[in-house]
Order: sequence, then C-alpha cells, then structure tokens
Amino acid sequence: MSVNATKNVLVLTSTLPRWAGDAEPGFVAYLSRELARSHAVKVLAPYYPGTLRHETLFHGNDSVEVFRFRYFIPGLQSLAYDGGILAKIRHNPLNLILVPFFIAAQLYSVAKLQRQFNFDVIHAHWIIPQGLVACIYRTLWRHSPPVIITSHGGDLYALRGMFLNRVKRWILSRATSVTVVSQAMRPHCIDLGCDEAKISVRPMGVDLEKTFTPGDGTIVRRGLIFVGRLVEKKGVEYLVQAMSRLVETSPDLMLVIIGSGPDQPKLLNLTHELHLDNNIEFVGSLSNTELPDRFRAAQIAIMPSVIAESGDQEGLGLVAVEAMGCGCAVVASDLPAVRDAVLDGETGLMAIPGDATSLAEKISTLLANDDLRRRLAANGRDYALQKFDWKVVGKGYAELLSNTPIELQRRE
Repeated sequence: MSVNATKNVLVLTSTLPRWAGDAEPGFVAYLSRELARSHAVKVLAPYYPGTLRHETLFHGNDSVEVFRFRYFIPGLQSLAYDGGILAKIRHNPLNLILVPFFIAAQLYSVAKLQRQFNFDVIHAHWIIPQGLVACIYRTLWRHSPPVIITSHGGDLYALRGMFLNRVKRWILSRATSVTVVSQAMRPHCIDLGCDEAKISVRPMGVDLEKTFTPGDGTIVRRGLIFVGRLVEKKGVEYLVQAMSRLVETSPDLMLVIIGSGPDQPKLLNLTHELHLDNNIEFVGSLSNTELPDRFRAAQIAIMPSVIAESGDQEGLGLVAVEAMGCGCAVVASDLPAVRDAVLDGETGLMAIPGDATSLAEKISTLLANDDLRRRLAANGRDYALQKFDWKVVGKGYAELLSNTPIELQRRE
C-alpha cells in the first residue's frame, strides 16, 4: 500500500443542487469543490427530471464533474431530493419500491465509472444508501478502492431496528474510515461496532467569506427567523407555540419561517388556531443565495429542534452556523449534536428541546438585552470562522483523502 498526496476521488451522494438557484442543500457540492483544489474529484448523484446527466459544477482549478444515474421510469425517479429519501418514504411508503432499483443503478454506475477513471478512493455520503453501495462494490470486485463514509445524522439515528442495525454494522466494518459531522455521533458508531480508530469528527462547512457574512450593517434587524425543512425533528410547532407567549408582551413581533415540508399544513393550522396569522409569515423554500439577506434582516435565528419519534435528529445544525456567519444571534435546542455549533451563553442560548416555555424565555432574554444579543452574535461569527468555514473544513477532508492508503480490496 502507499500514501499519495493527490487522489482520484469518486464522491457518492443522494443530495446535490439540481440546477442554478435550487434550494436543495449544497454541502456535498461545496465540499467537493474544496477537495478539487488538491484532488481530482467526480460526483455521482441520482437523476431527477429536468437535470443534466453530465455537467461540470464550478469552473477553474476547483471544477467538479457530475454524473447522474437513472434508476426507474424517467417520470417516476422521485426517491431523492425535496427533503431526502427518508422523508419521501415516510410521506409515501410506496416509494420503498424504488429503493432496490436505486441501489442497483447506483452500484452499476459506480462499477462503470471505476472502469473508466480508476478511482483511488470512494467517498460515500450517508451510511445508507451510498455507504451500502460502496461497500457492496468493495466486497464484490477484487480490485476496488478504499471507502470513506461520512454520516450526516439521519442515516445514523433514524434508520433503526435489528435488520437495519445489522446492515449499518456491516457497512461500517467494511469502510476504510468513517467521518461523522459532530462529536455526539461518534458513540453511536462505536455502539454499532465501528472501530474507534477509524472514526473522526469532521463537520460540513459554510461559506463564511463570501456568502454568509454580516453585510454592510445598513439593514435594520427586526424579529425572528427559522430556516429548515418543515418536518418533525425541526420542532417548528414549539416555536409557533412560543410565539403565542411572546406576542403577549411584544404584539408586533414577527417570525419568518423559511422552508417547506410535510408538516406545513399542520403548522399553518396551528398558527391560525393561536391567532398568529399577522405575526408569522411562511415564505417557502429559498435558495442559498437568498438566505443571507434574510438572516441579516433578523435579530434572532431560532433552531427549535427535537428528537423525532423515529429517532431522527440533527446531525450538527449548520443553519445555526449560517445565521452566526450573518451576524445573527441564535437560540437553539440543547441537543447533543447542536452543542458542536452553539455554545450556550457564549455563541448563543440553549432552550430545553420540545419546551415552548423555555424557548420563549430564551428569545425574550435576547429581545430585552441588545448588548447580550450583539455579543453572542459577534462571538458566534468568530467561532464559526474558526471551525466551520469551508476552507478549514475542506483542508481537513483533503488531508484525510491524502493520507488514505491506496490498497486493493481482495475477496477472502
């Protein structure tokens, strides 16, 4: 085996912006761009009606070539995107029918691209399905590259049960190395039998130099903002309930909710029942380019996350980092993974998860104390720059790839 500084890397993902201005999370694309500064990177992602089968993201020394695989009848390839695979299956269990086709098509595409480009490393985002595909390939083909798996949270927390735990245990045992995006996730991997020595904590990043910045300070900050999918684990219902308490003393307080999802009808009904129609605005999904101005216009960003009934929960909470990057103070739920992004009393305030009264109290504290709010916002941006800027995050992942031995996997 040998260690090479520059690697030929295949990135596997089920989440990637589909077109310019897409609201789909872009962290895999941005990490791939950072890796492309020192490695040759190609990305394999699922096709979606209207996307290009082959394209180049970014241009110059950090360009990333993207391939998209078809996995079903063209008009019915809807398993990925718009909230993710898990959300799609929960919303419509019939989507389970697409899963084996998705896995088989991705596996075939990996084999095809490997023959064409001879990758040194496969970097799979999410244990299931990408990690599963990479490890099946590593098991079936004699000459296959090492596999790095990055877990983002939902794949580790929500996919539970005896069978799925056995699948995850097998995948983690076959991976060359495993990264998790927060400290809280590490023990869960160990509980699944993953070797501690091959687990490292490496978060995703945020563009804090050009995109998520405080701006020129001319915008007057008012009210509250929430950004995220309208799903159970985001805890938005507790934020709506907290608003009903806050407006008793601040009748003109406004909350802007940015995002969409299956819980939106329920949240709209709750807003109407609590007579908050004039205090809460549902904006829908916005692209990353539109979010910074929204954060810059708000006094406080709220992240009221909870642990969902399925076990799903935040893997890190980059929305808090985006808000801090824009100079916005943060109130978040005190969940283990969120503590990596928000330090209670230093970069933000923490509320009891699922407790609307606690959430309202923390928000009230910041609304009543401008000095504290500004201090937390300034500390938050400094902390985010040190830990979550893409240059810092990308350098860590690039070094991991550089130090991954090129070894041939041999069937036993």
